[in-house]
Amino acid sequence: MFRKLLSFDEAKQLLRQTFSAKPVGIEQVSISKAHDRVLAQDVVAPMNIPPFTRSIVDGYAVKAVDTFGASEDKPVSLMFCGHVAIGESPNVVVENGLVAEIVTGAPLPEGADSVVMVEYTTRQKDNVFVHRPVSIGENLMAAGSDIRKSETVLKKGRFLASREIGVLAAIGLTEVTVYKRPKVAVLSTGSEVVEPGKVLSPGKIYDINAHTLSAAVLETGGEPINLGIIPDERGSLKKALETALSSADAVITSGGVSVGPKDFTPQVVDSLGKPGVIISGVAVKPGKPITIAVVDGKPVFSLPGNPTSSLFMFNVFVRPILVKLAGRTEEELPTLKAVAAKKMFPARGRRTFVMVNLAYDKTGTLLVSPVPTGLSGAITTLAKADGFVEISEKQQFVDAGTEIDVYLFGKFRKSETS
Repeated sequence: MFRKLLSFDEAKQLLRQTFSAKPVGIEQVSISKAHDRVLAQDVVAPMNIPPFTRSIVDGYAVKAVDTFGASEDKPVSLMFCGHVAIGESPNVVVENGLVAEIVTGAPLPEGADSVVMVEYTTRQKDNVFVHRPVSIGENLMAAGSDIRKSETVLKKGRFLASREIGVLAAIGLTEVTVYKRPKVAVLSTGSEVVEPGKVLSPGKIYDINAHTLSAAVLETGGEPINLGIIPDERGSLKKALETALSSADAVITSGGVSVGPKDFTPQVVDSLGKPGVIISGVAVKPGKPITIAVVDGKPVFSLPGNPTSSLFMFNVFVRPILVKLAGRTEEELPTLKAVAAKKMFPARGRRTFVMVNLAYDKTGTLLVSPVPTGLSGAITTLAKADGFVEISEKQQFVDAGTEIDVYLFGKFRKSETS
């Protein structure tokens, strides 16, 4: 029925032409829940930050002109007129010849224009001796010097991490407008698959894909909906997919996409709505059987059952769509440059993704080495890999010593080769 094998580039282009990924909506959330979200509109400061001019040292608030000519040997004598505490409005006025004691963070009292550090003063009862002159504005943080009222402090599309949350709190916001998290239904197929924690009977395996894919959805800014394991039965699969499409913005299945007697996921998906299956097999390794459909405006990604193939296909086909649905801008995984430690070969006629490890040699050169082929399907090996490299079907090989891009699965753990 299907299996018109497309090249990697053809498949990517067809997906872009058929499905235009846009944010699924916006919502207001409290800043305590805004971490890892994306701004849906500019944030404009409603006030100056700091809202008042404040001291950045402990010392004495003065008129700078009163300190001119002061030195260690010939200090200027000024009269103490009061104390300014942090968190309170000053109740003193600094006239010529007067000083007010002030602590770090306290507002500058009326009349003062600078602060002398306490280290450069001595005090005898109500007489304060200044041993060093200051200039106007010295040791002060002026009102609005950090953020000006009406200034755009964070722009639409900005990813909100801890620093951005701090900015929102600094300007007094309790809520912020962000893009909604796309809901992504995740389901596994196969009568041989059982949930982790259950006893494995002969021939059964634990469901890896639902959990790795759900975690991957979270990493893109999505909200996974784990619909569990669907047995190899057409009616059950159709019902589960209908539930998924009615409750989610995108659907991911794993298993049932090859050519076996129970691999009927593409046919069931295609029957659910138009345009249906648009991609049925891509000339890639791993992940050749991947099927992609669009059903009534929602993307459905049917990934291979092999955990390694499934996660690779998620990263190259699913991830770019989900990050756009979440309002994010970064479509690709983070990359870095490294030098091939060994010659690497693509599968003939297929775009090849090679799982790799990174390590620095003794000269400080970052080297990339392929994970041994015999282990490439093992989930534990996948967990230990630093990332992968992409080799075009048009290349015969990547020679040792060639600088190439490495797509990172996560934070690179630095190590040194022997």
